[in-house]
This record gives sequence, C-alpha cells and structure tokens, in this order.
Amino acid sequence: MAKTKPASIAQQIAVYAASLSYADLSAHAVKTVKQRVLDSLACALGAYDAQPVVAGRRYARTVPVNRATLIGTAERTTADTAAFVNGTMVRYLDYNDGYIGKELGHPSDNIPACLAVAEAEGKSGQDLILAIVLGYEVQCRLQDAARLYSLGWDHVNYVLISVAVAAGKLMGLSADQLTQAINMAAGGHVALRQVRAGELSGWKGCSAANAARNAIVCAALAREGLTGPSPIFEGEMGFIKQLSLDMNFDIKRFATAENPDYAITHTLTKLLPTQGEIQTAVWAALKLRPQIADLDAVKSIHVETTNAAYRITARDAEKWRPSTRETADHSLPFTVARAFLDGGITMDSYSDESLRDNRVIPLMDKITAAEDPALTATFPRHIANRVTVTLKSGEVLTEQVDTARGGMGTPMTDKDFETKFDDVAQKYLSNAQACRVRAFVWQLDGQDDFTALFDALRVNRPAAPDA
Repeated sequence: MAKTKPASIAQQIAVYAASLSYADLSAHAVKTVKQRVLDSLACALGAYDAQPVVAGRRYARTVPVNRATLIGTAERTTADTAAFVNGTMVRYLDYNDGYIGKELGHPSDNIPACLAVAEAEGKSGQDLILAIVLGYEVQCRLQDAARLYSLGWDHVNYVLISVAVAAGKLMGLSADQLTQAINMAAGGHVALRQVRAGELSGWKGCSAANAARNAIVCAALAREGLTGPSPIFEGEMGFIKQLSLDMNFDIKRFATAENPDYAITHTLTKLLPTQGEIQTAVWAALKLRPQIADLDAVKSIHVETTNAAYRITARDAEKWRPSTRETADHSLPFTVARAFLDGGITMDSYSDESLRDNRVIPLMDKITAAEDPALTATFPRHIANRVTVTLKSGEVLTEQVDTARGGMGTPMTDKDFETKFDDVAQKYLSNAQACRVRAFVWQLDGQDDFTALFDALRVNRPAAPDA
C-alpha cells in the first residue's frame, strides 16, 4: 500500500488558515489588532505627502476602479493598487510595528493590504480582524522559522506569503485555493535585500507594499482556478533550496483557540519615527543631553550596540553620509546626532532641511559605533544601546537604555497609541475627524463596513496639484 504523501508547507498553512475563525481569537489578540490598526493609520497619515506615496497615487489614477479607497482621499482603485499605495504610506516613515525572530520584519505590512481587500470584498470589521491576525501569524511564524537577510533576501518575501493567505481568507478561498495562492506568490515574486543595503531609495518603503500587491493578485487568480508551482517550499528548485534556507517550520507553533498565544501580541511598536534598533540609542542620547551645556565641548561620542543594529544602521559608509531620508532614518550616527542637536526625534528629523543642516556632519564625525557582544547577547529580549560622551575637559558621561516604550516588557498603552495618532493627524485632520477615526478603530469588531473610517481619514487641506 502506497504511503500517504505528507502535506507540503504551503498546504499546512492553507489548511490552518481555512480552519481559523473569529471565535478562535483571544480577546488579547482582538485588542492588539485595534491598537495596531490605529498605529498603522498614524504612520499612513504621516507619510501622506511623501514622494513615493504621491507617485503611487498618481499611478493609482491610471487604474480608476471603484473598489478600495486610498487613505487620505476619496479616490478609489483596485484592491491590489490600494494595498500598494496605502502600504507604502504605512511603511514609509519606519514608524510602524516590528517582530523579531530569526528574521526581522514589520508584520503591520499586512494591515493596509487586509483593509483594501476587506473593503473591496464588502467584509465586516470582524472579518478584517481575523485576516489581520492570520497575516501576522503566518508572517511571524515564518520569521521564526528561517533567516533571509543574511543570505541577501528581503524579509518582505514573507509578506508575499502572509498577505496571500490573509487576502485569500477575505476572498473566501478554500484550503486548496489558498495553497495555490501561496504557490504563485512565493514562486513568482522573490525580493532582494539590496533594497536595504547601501544608499536607500524610495523603494525601501514600497518593497513590502509591492509584495502585498503581488500577493493579492495571486489570491484573486487562485479564486479563478489558476494554479502555481508546487511544492513551492520543499521542491527541487523551490523557495528553501534556492534561497539556501535552513527552515525550521512547525505548523504546531501556530496559535489556535486551544493555544491562543497569537503572534500579533508579541509584536513591538515605536514612539519614535526611526529604525527599531536605534530607538534606545536616542533615549540614551536624550538622557545625556541635559548634562552637556555646549555641544562644542564634546570631544567624542561612542555608541555600543547590538550586532543587528550595527549591521543595519552603522556598517555601510552611506549611513555616515546619508543623502536621502530613507538612508538617514536607518543611520545610527545621523539619528544620534539629531537627538543631541534637537532634543528629540520627529518626522522632521529626516527632512531635506535636516539633511542639509551644516551642524550635523561635524557632530557625526565625532561619533563612532561598534558592536558590544554583551548587548547582542540580550537581543531580542532587549534592544539595547550604550552611548558614551567624552568631553574635551576629560569628563566621561555614559547612559545605557535596554528597552524603549513599545518593546518587550514595556508595551505602549491605548493612550500612547491615541497620542501618537493625534500628534500625526493634527496636520491633516480636524479634531472631530481624529475622534471619529479613534472611535471607529476601538469599535472595529462591531463595524459592518469601512465607509465611515475612510470618510474620517480624508485629509482636509488641498493637495499639491500633482499629489
């Protein structure tokens, strides 16, 4: 008697996704979704005027289909195009959430994709919540299973898979159809890590959104009966072999009603609009700043950091002379210098004016950075940085911060998320609009559609002619 062929990884994920229901979700997971949605909308509004977002909106106008709304506008387009534009908005400022496994990533990249598909498919708030939890679960468990970045592949390859599953769930796909959506997404759209190496371009903020767009198309094609290459993970020329992955995948790690430890509840959030591993370096610098009467008295600044932070934010020469916003917000020396100069980090810290500030390079030239293995050993439980300032007088000042607000053990509160949203929204929305957005999100599980949300998010000032 022939042995039963074991289910492929794609099939295991698809069966899990098809069986998961809203009733399986914990109250903690549902509450976390609401926090992450409000957080993502804050990030999106903050990037409303960003050049890649403006370019995306112009592109969307060439696809004038009345299915899904572009955040901040009354304009509508296809679900996949809206996912691209809105996803770029959420990701552009590097202000959104993160998850640290073997691979680093930003699972809130699933939220704008799920929102676009939910609107286009006429789904409810509960449907959206379930899809978001599912997208987070798939992406985070894949991040736990194998590292991509050290082999030259971008973490958004996992977004391809998670959005294919989450979007497919919203589209009502069967387990077999979900398997094919995964097969097509992973088989045709692998992204390179070069997007985050050297001088960073506008595409840095678009890479995950592009993965989501491709994934939504694959889910829609699977619904129409198209099949993809299989087995896409384990095959002779599949995802694992071609990406040289050591993948420790175990579907039993995925949360269920019986084991409701959903991955979304382990994600990290930010109070500062900068790269995640830099957050504690900023807080350390801000602790030191009041102790320094005059920055001209500084002889040197040394930052000891983790391996991940050094590799991502200080190793490349371009991080020491950033010429784009995308490079600057991933630059440890630039961000620390701006914290000392300005007494804080805001969305304006990486503006063209800030990049051209003639004070920043001389201060950056006093900064050095190196990995401290002791700090690396605490990662990811702590994302620590130690900043040491040596004054010309010979006095040495040191501060170490292990965890920033939003990190493990120090989660942001509902009030923190509301404050973050309001701080960003005040430039784009009236107070009444901001209140309506907050109320909608906190009651997301009771919503029948998303019209009121997009109406409240409509930016109330004239856009530039080409925006």
